[in-house]
Amino acid sequence: MKIHESGENYLETILILQKEKGSVRSIDVATELNYSKPSISRAMGILKKAGYITIDDAGNIHLTESGRTLSEDIYERHQMIAQFFVDALNVERSIALQDACRIEHVISAESFTQIKRWLQENGAASKARQAEQA
Repeated sequence: MKIHESGENYLETILILQKEKGSVRSIDVATELNYSKPSISRAMGILKKAGYITIDDAGNIHLTESGRTLSEDIYERHQMIAQFFVDALNVERSIALQDACRIEHVISAESFTQIKRWLQENGAASKARQAEQA
C-alpha cells in the first residue's frame, strides 16, 4: 500500500519516540507534531488498517515489521539528506533537518543512493576539515 507523506511523518515520529521513551501513545504523537488528538486518532486508524502499527489495550502504539522497516527507511533518508546538506553544502544543521524532512518523501532511490555514497566517501574528510576549523 502506498503511504502518503503525512503517514510517513507519523511512522517516523513513532519510531523516534519509541527510541526516546520506549513506549508511545497517540497523545505523544499529537504533542510531538503539535496536531489535534482527533487528527492523530484518525491517522492511527489508517496506519493500523494498513498494517503498519498495532495498538494494545493500554493504548500503546507498536510498529509492525512492515511499519518498522518503512519508518527506519524514512528516518535514514531524513538523517542522510540532512547530513549531506551540512557536510557538502555547509547548510546550518537546523535548516538542513527541516529541508530533509520535506525532501525525504520525494527523493528518488537513485539520488538517495548517490547521497549515501557521497557521505561514505567524503564523510570522514568532511569531519576532519570541521575539526581543523574548530
